[in-house]
Amino acid sequence: MQDEPTPIELTKAVADFLRNEITPVIKGHSAFKLRVAINILDLVTRQLTLAEGSDDAEAARLAGLLGRSGSLFELNQELAERIANGEVDLATPGLAVHLWQTTLAKLAVDQPNYASYKREVGRDGG
Repeated sequence: MQDEPTPIELTKAVADFLRNEITPVIKGHSAFKLRVAINILDLVTRQLTLAEGSDDAEAARLAGLLGRSGSLFELNQELAERIANGEVDLATPGLAVHLWQTTLAKLAVDQPNYASYKREVGRDGG
């Protein structure tokens, strides 16, 4: 384990610096590229912050659905195969909930400001 600052703190600090200090003085196409870079840093920060917990929760749900343990990749592969083979579908207990929770976890990283995501998270109380 490394000492502080953490990777999360570092990526957030760089994004904040670019957003607050550099963005106001850059114009034109370079400003667009800078906004893209800032969005990438924000995305990486969210991945670092949320990925482990959401991956663990997804793997636990998959293990329950499939009745076995394994890596997240292996479990997702098996679920995809079972869906493709018609062994499981949305009528399978727990599948729809798993897919919805997985989708919301991915949106929390990728598109946390997406209006529909915010509405759905707000329904559940956050």
